[in-house]
This record gives sequence, C-alpha cells and structure tokens, in this order.
Amino acid sequence: MCELFAMSSRLPTTIGLSMGRLASRGSPGGHLADGWGVACYDGRDARVLREPEPAADSPWLRFIEGRRLRGHIALAHIRHATQGGVALANTQPFARELGGRMHIFAHNGMLPGIEQILGADCRRFRPVGATDSEVAFCALLERLAPLWAEGAPSIGARIATVTAFAATLRPIGPANFIYADGELLFAHGHRRTQADGRIAPPGLTMLRRSCAVDRDTLPEAGVAVEPEAGPQTLCLFASVPLSDEPWRPLDEGEIVVVRDGDVVAA
Repeated sequence: MCELFAMSSRLPTTIGLSMGRLASRGSPGGHLADGWGVACYDGRDARVLREPEPAADSPWLRFIEGRRLRGHIALAHIRHATQGGVALANTQPFARELGGRMHIFAHNGMLPGIEQILGADCRRFRPVGATDSEVAFCALLERLAPLWAEGAPSIGARIATVTAFAATLRPIGPANFIYADGELLFAHGHRRTQADGRIAPPGLTMLRRSCAVDRDTLPEAGVAVEPEAGPQTLCLFASVPLSDEPWRPLDEGEIVVVRDGDVVAA
C-alpha cells in the first residue's frame, strides 16, 4: 500500500529520509517497486524528486539520503500502483503552479470512477498521467484557482475550499491526502487498508513536538530531523506511527491545517 509522510516546522529543518525503512513501517518488507517521491519547499518553490523505480536499487535515492533536504515543509510518498502504470507521470507527489507558487499533493487510497465524477472539472489543470490521485489534485486546484487570482487568499477561504473538496472525495473511496501551498500544510485522514485487511480509519496519524534542537532520528523509521539552533516546533504526519511517541490518529474525515509547525485549524 502507499505510504505518506509530511512535516511542517517553525524553523528551517534538514530532513533525511530512508524510503526503505519508512515503507517498512506501513507494510512488512516495505513495498517499493512502483516508485517514490519527495518534495521540499524552498520559499514559494519546491524541490520535487520522483522516480518510478524500486527505491532499494535507486542511486538517486542514495544521493538524496546523503544530501538531505532543508525547508519548512516536506512531503514524501511511496507508491503501490493501483491505477495507472509504473511511470514517472504516475509518480507522486504531484506539483503545479498556482498564484505564483508551487502547490504539492500526495494521496493514499482508491477513488474509482473519479474521472467520470470530477474529470470534467479539470480545464486549466489537467492530469499528465493516468491516476485517480492526479485527477483529484487537478480538481482541487480548479476549486482553489479563483481564490488565488489576486494574491494569497485568506487562510479561512483556503480551509473552507479544501474541506468542502475533501467531503466530495470521501464517498468515492479512501481519500487520505497531504496538500501544501508553501505556507499551509493540509492533512486529510480518512480510511486505509489496515493490517487485518479491513478498510477503516485511521488513514493518517500526527505527532506534535516542541523540543530542544538536538539532532533527532525517529527510531527505525528512516526519518532524521536536524533543526537549526533555537526553539523548535514540529508537526509530523504519517500513514502509521513512526515511533513509540503519542501519535494521534486522525478521525475519519478530519482535516488538520498547519503553518510553521503549529496547528491553525483541525
């Protein structure tokens, strides 16, 4: 199954990801055959690195693990293909420009028939690949585009739009997603295939930290966090808990909105 990870921090944070260990948290053995992707914001722009190849044999991923990424917001996705072939165009996270900044989206779940339900809405933003996840992203951006026509919209307007859109996805199928616009990070928890085979909540978990700024490696999870000096606030999201800390499962249909590591709405 696909795995999601996201981070928002008050201070710029250097993050290292081991996709193999990250994937193994969600499914023993870590299914990595269908691709992986990482996005990290640098101001309004974002580095987006994707590859439709097994992570275990990827020299790119070994470079990323050693190079590490730095920013306030980072997202990662490990793909288990359910719709669309194994190809770069179908590899998440997806990125598009809107309002003079990059918007990033990653989804975990299955949205059968979304092309018939929402595909006609995709006019300015059109899928490059053949996944239900990208159709969802394009349809979301179509709804957000009027808000960004004259600069950054209010936080309330963005939250209302994303919340209404998530409500349209849930009847279609499991709709866990992470969405970022360079300022805000949105996490929507729904349903996920659990260890016993049931499709049920939770679909995402979150962890909030206010901590001293020592190098921190989440035990065995493949995530290394190295903040700069000073008081730090972090908010982490993952498909399953990545440590023995008190990760909170998101309620079915819950959306958590984070800015600079602090929750602004839930």
